[in-house]
Amino acid sequence: ELPLPYEEARVIGGKVATALASLHRQNVIHHDIKPSSIMFRERGEAVLIDFGLSHHRHLPDLLQEEFRLPYGTAPYMAPERLLGVRDDPRSDLFSLGVLLYFFTTSVRPFGETESLRGMRRRLWRDPYPPRELKPDYPPWLQEIVLRCLEIDPAARYPTAAQLAFDLGHPDQVKLTARAQRLSRDPLSTVWRRRFNLGAVPPRPKSDVAAQLASSPIVAVALDIGEGAEALNDTIRVTAERVLSTSPSARLACVNVLKLNRLAIDRTHDEQGQNKHVDRLVALQHWARPFGLEEGRLTVHVLEAIDPAAAILEFAAVNLVDHIIIGARQNSPRRALLGSVSAKVAGEAPCTVTVVRPSRLASPAEDGGGDGAADQAANAAATPPAVF
Repeated sequence: ELPLPYEEARVIGGKVATALASLHRQNVIHHDIKPSSIMFRERGEAVLIDFGLSHHRHLPDLLQEEFRLPYGTAPYMAPERLLGVRDDPRSDLFSLGVLLYFFTTSVRPFGETESLRGMRRRLWRDPYPPRELKPDYPPWLQEIVLRCLEIDPAARYPTAAQLAFDLGHPDQVKLTARAQRLSRDPLSTVWRRRFNLGAVPPRPKSDVAAQLASSPIVAVALDIGEGAEALNDTIRVTAERVLSTSPSARLACVNVLKLNRLAIDRTHDEQGQNKHVDRLVALQHWARPFGLEEGRLTVHVLEAIDPAAAILEFAAVNLVDHIIIGARQNSPRRALLGSVSAKVAGEAPCTVTVVRPSRLASPAEDGGGDGAADQAANAAATPPAVF
């Protein structure tokens, strides 16, 4: 029964985006995302079915060869499909945007038209913003939906994983002018799009794997306690190198507020400052030198008894592609008990870079740790070890 509550639609959209991220990593584009193409397992995972219109990067595209007209479910079809483009995974994100719009407003953004003329209108005409239909529509959700429904694929989310990330962290969605819009684009913009279509240069063939590789989610696990400055500076250098090779990468700065097993945890320090807020501010300050656009940076303070387990869970839930974590110099305690970085490197479902500062820097003790996995790193220089 539509419309769905916003929170329920957010959860459903996040699960579908996670399924799409898995599908795209296998070089497959679905091209027919709609309610009847989605099922759910008992444990809540979204499962995509009906691959009759799908495109596989490594297999002949028989539909492209057989049909001169676009073939699919009209209300959910991305604009570029009308131009014969079938190799862009962001077409599935457009369809998911239609799904979210429909679930939360009970209206499809482009109507129910099945005529080719009606479908071509979406090449130049944007939909009514959801807030025009429902004044209580959350700005963060309108930001996500309208970004998915951008006419130009380059203006949408670069990957399904990044879309799932925003749906999983609505409080961290960076709002732009999209979030507050109450009306469609002016006619001057619409006419410019319509009559400049022929001037658009042909696009090079898309490479799904290359696009995903250029848009990873990078999580940086930081210790912001005293004595961590040298290590964090080294981590920043490593993160900068990773970001420089990935133009659409998303950076998630993570810190773990370690909880006591027995004692009562206090939310404020001796000076009366809120620990959680202080750490969020410190993470923002650490990332400021990167100069990233607001939509490419988020900060997270996790609360956990086991910091390594918290980082691993964050990476799994948020489809993180790369973890960068620091390791302190050796100490008898860490050699005996192991370390956070060793556990993360050994159990993470993604690439892990363990960074250790030069031994020329003064060593300091902390809970970040250094264990067997870290000892494989080059301890005499800044360059990281990759596990």
